[in-house]
Amino acid sequence: MNALLSRAAEGSQPQALPGFEHLRRFWEPSHRRWTARLLPGQYYVTRADEAVTTVLGSCIAVCIRDPWLSIGGMNHFMLPEESGAGQNPWLDPSGGLATRYGSYAMESLINQLLKLGAVRGRLELKVFGGARILESLADIGQRNIEFVYNYARVEGLHLSAQDVGGTQPRRVVYFPASGRVRLRRLNAVTGRIADRDRVYLHSLHEHDRGGDVEIFQ
Repeated sequence: MNALLSRAAEGSQPQALPGFEHLRRFWEPSHRRWTARLLPGQYYVTRADEAVTTVLGSCIAVCIRDPWLSIGGMNHFMLPEESGAGQNPWLDPSGGLATRYGSYAMESLINQLLKLGAVRGRLELKVFGGARILESLADIGQRNIEFVYNYARVEGLHLSAQDVGGTQPRRVVYFPASGRVRLRRLNAVTGRIADRDRVYLHSLHEHDRGGDVEIFQ
């Protein structure tokens, strides 16, 4: 009986917007939504009543929406910018591995929303992550936090909520249609999250040296 009720509540999966079909989506019974799961270097935008979720260590996730149109999305990045970038790298998205870096992740997410009719002056931002989970990555989280704050200030964007810093990883679930966020601070640093951040950071450095490393496929 419970299985029948669950299938009835599940409904049909919303169609992903062009360019986002490859992201994994699943039905999450606890919040009764189809949910897109982000890995580092990914972002997702939707105009449907679905959710976006990710787990953050030293990485940052920025949730952005136009509240008038109820469209929004989330990104997930580890470093503010590619090494060797200029003073305002987000103004020149031509030179890097796009959404793996905050400067490009922000512009990619915002530009996709603008294409759907969002108005830049109406956008609201919610920022999460940037924890200090490893001594060897001590400055990464803080650099990410400072980048996002500076980006919002320079671009004149409204930061409506944040939960950043500290030493605990976070699980974030974002509902773009309403702007609601469910956040859970994980009790302890798991080896899996710490190892993921370490390996992912190494992959970025390998790319900067001309390597061709793909992580988390």
